[in-house]
Amino acid sequence: MIDRQSVGSLAAFIMEPILSTSGNLDPPPNYLKRLVEECKKRNMLVIMDEAQTGIGRAGQMFAFERDGIVRDILCLSKTLGCGLPFASVSTTAEVEKGCREAKFLWLPTHLKDLLTVAVGNKVLEIVERDNVCQHAQERGAQMRAGLDKLKEKYWCIGDVRGRGLFQGAEIISDTETKAPGLEIGHAVADRAMSRGLSCNVVNFPGMGGIFRVAHPVTVSASEIKEGLRILDKAFEYVLESHGSTRKVNGVEVPAVD
Repeated sequence: MIDRQSVGSLAAFIMEPILSTSGNLDPPPNYLKRLVEECKKRNMLVIMDEAQTGIGRAGQMFAFERDGIVRDILCLSKTLGCGLPFASVSTTAEVEKGCREAKFLWLPTHLKDLLTVAVGNKVLEIVERDNVCQHAQERGAQMRAGLDKLKEKYWCIGDVRGRGLFQGAEIISDTETKAPGLEIGHAVADRAMSRGLSCNVVNFPGMGGIFRVAHPVTVSASEIKEGLRILDKAFEYVLESHGSTRKVNGVEVPAVD
């Protein structure tokens, strides 16, 4: 697929270890490892975009670590800045040497701002000191168990996926075709918001209706429990207001499992 969609010498492959706006898609173990192997065969750089998954959110410092791969360039932001606009790009000595020899221009307008750099350093220190990665694993397991229970309870949840504190629940309108349930998703999000829970619904064309769940990595067990409770009540309210039917291959049938 890589070769068929490209012409000439390939420079690099940029990837998220867990696809975010595409619907929180977590590739199976070793998928990234095989992908990197194919990149290396073609002398391509591997660039990891961990703006959303990095710094502990997926249960490890970096999500790509699960597959034991080595990247050439790593991009970080979001959690690293702890609310401040801060991002970083790290690379290998070999790539840095090539940039220097090519006289790569570093524009200094927002480079090495002392405040954000100090915050970034402190974030990394706290993540290590407080074992935030382990915390994300534990709270992520709690979240996954809760979302799985909601999936069993409500027919309109077609799938639950993700890793650590970066998960998603796919909202469907048809149990056979798995057609996106954007209407249901937005109604649930509105109901949850009225009860104090903000839900992020991905509704780009072709990406389905996905609740993207990305708590702060400091979230507590009680906060997750409360969030799941509100979400449960929101689904219950919306499905009751829609009537006791669901779609199967486009046909309305009684909503009884």
